[in-house]
Amino acid sequence: MNILWICTDQQRMDTLGCYGNTLVHTPNLDRLSSLGVRFTNTYSQCPVCAPSRGSFLTGRYPRTCGVRQNGQDIDDRAVLLPRLLKEHGYFCGLSGKLHLSSCHDSVCKTMERRIDDGYDYFKWSHHPAPFQGTNWPMNEYSMWLAGQGMDYITPDRKDCRFVQNGMPEEYHQTTWCTNQALQFMESAERYGRPWFFSLNYFDPHHPFDPPEEYLEPYLDRLSDIPLPDYEQGEYKNKPVFQEIDHNGAYDTPGLFAYDDMSEYDHRMIRAAYYAMIDLIDHQVGRLLQWLEEKNRLQDTMIIFTSDHGENLGDHGMYLKGPYFYECNVHVPLIVAYPGTIPGGRTCETLAELTDLAETICDASGIPQYEGMQGRSLWNLLCSGDIQEHRKSVYSEYYNCNINHRNPLAFATMVFDGRYKLVRVHDRDGIQKCTGELYDLQEDPGEHKNLYDRPEWITEKVRMMEMLADRMAETSDPLPQRKAFW
Repeated sequence: MNILWICTDQQRMDTLGCYGNTLVHTPNLDRLSSLGVRFTNTYSQCPVCAPSRGSFLTGRYPRTCGVRQNGQDIDDRAVLLPRLLKEHGYFCGLSGKLHLSSCHDSVCKTMERRIDDGYDYFKWSHHPAPFQGTNWPMNEYSMWLAGQGMDYITPDRKDCRFVQNGMPEEYHQTTWCTNQALQFMESAERYGRPWFFSLNYFDPHHPFDPPEEYLEPYLDRLSDIPLPDYEQGEYKNKPVFQEIDHNGAYDTPGLFAYDDMSEYDHRMIRAAYYAMIDLIDHQVGRLLQWLEEKNRLQDTMIIFTSDHGENLGDHGMYLKGPYFYECNVHVPLIVAYPGTIPGGRTCETLAELTDLAETICDASGIPQYEGMQGRSLWNLLCSGDIQEHRKSVYSEYYNCNINHRNPLAFATMVFDGRYKLVRVHDRDGIQKCTGELYDLQEDPGEHKNLYDRPEWITEKVRMMEMLADRMAETSDPLPQRKAFW
């Protein structure tokens, strides 16, 4: 069995045709859904990149695997899924992001620090653009562009200062990532090696910069694009971080400040975001075409997901931060393995991204690492019946973006399929609101915070107990490595 794991960055669940979005153009991912199982209730273990990626690549929770915030290095002793696969005969490759250590160019001067991650083929490009006026010398995409005689130029649009004209499709990082995957797969095919490939697109992460040819079709139907789902002033009875980021994402005044934008700006940003996803879909189509031409579609397990979501103006905010709305932690998940997994099915059970590492181990017949904390989806995938998998999903935010400093942002979430509880861990006792409780059956937009309403105390206590249990479950199952005496 070959394994192709496609992971986008910052993509919400509601952004594919197979998930009900009628504006995007995603025929290839919709087809992948028809070939496999589409999960409708999959949740990320953190709404920020590095903790989420450390979690799903190890099958452990962020604070357990050692990456609880962006800029923090994963534990040298961490056991990643590709390392396990390599030890059992797989040829493992990656293109695009990894993000298990600091990727700020003032800290990592050449490229991201690596542990024994198992990748034989490593085409690293954390970020396609020069970062703060410089770039990493080992950014493979930048080196490839230079070899083509190209500069990375993405000018701001005159009609919207929040959207840029990205590189043409031929020279776009999304296309480059796909090219590296195809090159890897072709080599593995020639040498007869079973392979695992992590295809980690940077898009649709901001900046919002699709190729102009992909944005153009949306410009004639901007009025069809909905405005953000925001009720004026809704952040006032919610944790303080939401009011802070309403005035500027990442606690940065003026950065995508909601009130500084017009309706046209809001629609243009969403159009650009959709256009970036359309480009991803086209590249996924190239991968499916290759697998079919090589008669490898039946031999390949394909996983499509994202590390976390994006506000897109919903709740009066852009980008991401210490909040756990559906747009932040609810992600797409499609798993296809034609000939082995019955296709054309929809699975509504709760699932976590932590479950994927163990699922791949089971699918490939490799023993699971004893430190893994997820729950394999393999039996569920292979069965004709879609049974319950989890009773709740858990996510955490432990000062993950380090932008919120006064106060610091520590919060955890549990969701049982109807009720969602968020607890802000107010270490200094200075916050006026320390939690959120939503009934998603009655309030799917998560606008009405029930946390401090007396009539909801029973449900609040029940969910608080569930959160305590889930937090206890995230403690490291591995034995102590050193004695205390």
